[in-house]
Amino acid sequence: MSLPDRVEVVVVGAGLAGLSVATRLAAAGRDVHLVDAADHVGGRLTTERLDGFTVDRGFQVLNTGYPRAAADLDLEALDLGWFWTGAVLWVDGRAHRVVDPREHPTALLDTVRAPIGNLLREAAIGLFSARAGYLPVDRLLAAPERTAEQALRAARVGDVALERFFRPFLSGVLLESELATSSRYLDLLWRSFVRGRIGLPARGMQSVGEQLADRLPAASRHLGTEVTAVEGTGVRTAEGTTRADAVVVATDPGTASRLLPTVQAAAPRQVTTHLHVLPTSPWDAPLIVLGSPGGRLVNSVVVSDAQPAYSPDGRALVASSTLQPTTEAGVREEVARAQGVATTDLEHLTSVTVTGAQPAATVPLQHRRPVDLGGGLFVCGDHRDTPSIQGAMASGARTARAVLARLQVAR
Repeated sequence: MSLPDRVEVVVVGAGLAGLSVATRLAAAGRDVHLVDAADHVGGRLTTERLDGFTVDRGFQVLNTGYPRAAADLDLEALDLGWFWTGAVLWVDGRAHRVVDPREHPTALLDTVRAPIGNLLREAAIGLFSARAGYLPVDRLLAAPERTAEQALRAARVGDVALERFFRPFLSGVLLESELATSSRYLDLLWRSFVRGRIGLPARGMQSVGEQLADRLPAASRHLGTEVTAVEGTGVRTAEGTTRADAVVVATDPGTASRLLPTVQAAAPRQVTTHLHVLPTSPWDAPLIVLGSPGGRLVNSVVVSDAQPAYSPDGRALVASSTLQPTTEAGVREEVARAQGVATTDLEHLTSVTVTGAQPAATVPLQHRRPVDLGGGLFVCGDHRDTPSIQGAMASGARTARAVLARLQVAR
């Protein structure tokens, strides 16, 4: 459906940030219209079906420790399948489990025996987790800022745990292996792991965005419509120009800087994910397998162990990620070693490289950047907060409040 010539608010971008804005404005009774060049909602949370398998655009998960996810989503309706909180690491040809014992007390002995340092180092890891998980957020954000690596070294987790566990685990989340990310974001991220669970929706990660979009009137959603320019408080598309009282640009950083030249594009991170099929899963628990130091793999995980609905017939769907573009043939042996199977057992399904997977969050952390640009223009997205689902949704909530305040003043 075409955009009207005149509306109250136009939101450009149907990712989680834009959806968070639009749903709040609609709930407040505002005439809000959502526009996106893609033919589906969800932004970077994209899901497709390949040979019956549910395949997300790269390995993505939903963390219920994110405050906005817990508050704004109907988690039960997403029918989440759960990963264990922890990981598997390979040392000297043996697989070792490091698992949060609060969830799985029977795995405590495995975790204590894991080769990540002596008991003092493991106690330091526990203290680091307790600090991030239970100190008030304002105290975490007021702590001296440094890089993530510096923060972990200051926490005395030890070189062994840093290289065998923290670096590969965090590389898969932060999409950078130098751990140059801000320690403040590390604290917020680790807090979410301590306080929440990691899951996958039965219909794929795109269903997170679809759940929010279902709260909007169908006539207010304009998909497959590219906004080519923002002109004052109006947007231009191939169909013409729509005027509005407020325009919200809720796109990726590059598109936002193109539409709003005063907005600086954040440096993007990238990831390549290879999807394979195995006859059966080689594991007895849904855990992420960490890449080995010096290898190309960041992690490899049987996603269907956590969410069986991702597989149409009981076979195992494996997602393996690298930070640099790689070919499937180039990492096939590493994937096989990570999963403890023969290379001939792996059936390649597809591979995808996401060049703008998320913005960087280096020192200094630019947390809660302004969303009101003045003159009825607003910008939001995870590049205005933190590079995460939480950051996108929190930015959207802040922007909705700012837009409502402006509309009230105008009225």
